Amino acid sequence: MMRKKVLVLLLALFVGGIGIHTPALAASLTLFTPYTGVSVTPGETVNYSVELINNSSSIQTTTFDTSNLPKDWNYTITSDGREIEQLSVKGNDSQEINFEVQVPLKVEKGKYQFKLIAQANSGESTSLPFLINITEQGTFKTELEAEQPNMEGHAGSTFSYQVTLKNRTADEQHYALSSAAPKGWDVQFKADGNNITSATLEPNSTKDIDIEIKPPEKVKADTYKIPIKAATNATSASTELEAVITGNYEIKLSTPSGKLNTDITAGREKTIELQITNSGTAPLRQIELDGEMPPNWDITFEQKTIQKIEPGQSEKVKATIKADKDAIAGDYVAVLKATAPEASSEATFRISVETSVLWGFVGVLIILAVLAGMYYLFKKYGRR
Repeated sequence: MMRKKVLVLLLALFVGGIGIHTPALAASLTLFTPYTGVSVTPGETVNYSVELINNSSSIQTTTFDTSNLPKDWNYTITSDGREIEQLSVKGNDSQEINFEVQVPLKVEKGKYQFKLIAQANSGESTSLPFLINITEQGTFKTELEAEQPNMEGHAGSTFSYQVTLKNRTADEQHYALSSAAPKGWDVQFKADGNNITSATLEPNSTKDIDIEIKPPEKVKADTYKIPIKAATNATSASTELEAVITGNYEIKLSTPSGKLNTDITAGREKTIELQITNSGTAPLRQIELDGEMPPNWDITFEQKTIQKIEPGQSEKVKATIKADKDAIAGDYVAVLKATAPEASSEATFRISVETSVLWGFVGVLIILAVLAGMYYLFKKYGRR
């Protein structure tokens, strides 16, 4: 009896040992993709390339489904560019499908897990787990943002900004663009090199818009706010741009007395005094002096370049004009210029040319010589 029990026990251990070391049958269907976990923002579409592998020797026809996919999340399964309902795979072969998941705009920040399931006609099924990490809180609105909302320049500058308009709604939106700039300011919206007053955006799309702003000529140095708005009947967004005016640049060229006329003798030089005034509110630097003179005339400056003039201050510079030696008596025009990188001024001088005194003496001598000759002739031949 004892011997029989021992035999039964040994037989059970032998059978159990076989069961322990017998390898499990491999699954005939497998789903595979290397990137099963990704991070996205609300409204994005995630596209997975998934391989369906048939490890059996017979054809497997499968359908697809998902489990635990969050509510309002949509998906499509395509192959060769077409949506499919089921897929057949030859034995010991594989087929690739595209598993596309649309994340809604209105979604909570966090991690979401779900599965793609492949169900074969043989009754066997397989699944592939996915993880999507939503990196920010979802919205259902319009957004308008400027990467660099603050610009600085002088009164004559053109301020250039770029804003990004985002349609975070589920509908196409036709936005009207507007600004509430101070009076006298010019605001232009541009896209693709063209001036625009509106922009149409598809759901969950973005558009970069360039904004050029020109202040009025006499604007004072200050900080100015320029509100920008994009609006439809259903949604709107706004942002605020800032322009810092450092001052305006103005220069005036004249003389200390204000007189812009003089006289000169042909072939001679005449020195005049010029006054260059900074009539703006910002310093002027590297002011160059020059002049447009009549042909064969010349002008030189005791100081060709003025390094700096503060606002409200003046500099006096002497200029020497040399007239053409053959200039005839009359009025001539000379245009003198003062030019800084930011502003310039010119003054038109009227210059009266007088005949040289020497030529007057020469004329008198000629006349006397003619009279003397006539007297000689009359005396010699007049009595005959």
